[in-house]
Amino acid sequence: MSDSASLEVWLRGPVPGVPSMLQPVAHALLQAREELAGAFADFPPTLLNERPEAVASVGFHLQHLAGVLDRTFTYARGEALTPAQQAQLAKETQPLPTDAETLEQLQQRFNQQVDRALAQLRTTDFADLTELRGVGRAQVPSTVIGLLVHAAEHTTRHLGQLLVTAKWVRSQA
Repeated sequence: MSDSASLEVWLRGPVPGVPSMLQPVAHALLQAREELAGAFADFPPTLLNERPEAVASVGFHLQHLAGVLDRTFTYARGEALTPAQQAQLAKETQPLPTDAETLEQLQQRFNQQVDRALAQLRTTDFADLTELRGVGRAQVPSTVIGLLVHAAEHTTRHLGQLLVTAKWVRSQA
């Protein structure tokens, strides 16, 4: 039998307190957190803003991972974005300081956002999953479950892009 820590998160069993319908969301977010931690054990922060062939930088993806979770979970609660969230969104494409402290802060921000997301999943009522929610200024229609699943999907997609870009910029450094 395998050591459970070596298994992907979804194979380790249910995340305590998370409703069964939302387990895949929790598993995806926890898996992303683990993979992100492993990817930056020795990543040079001087490469945060590198954009080979004009792809999005590692720094962008790190900011965007936390930002998207924050925004989609806000919409899932039926709330509008705050001015601080809107300002953070505008900053995601800006170059970052390239030091170890910035890299650590970005990882911590993502980890904290995953913790907030898990707390919200634990309090999400099954009966609310199909409730309509508006997204953005245009209030594009979605549902609670649509937003939560999108948050997980979007996180895994950007994590994959981040991992490839990080490997690419390391190979060229």
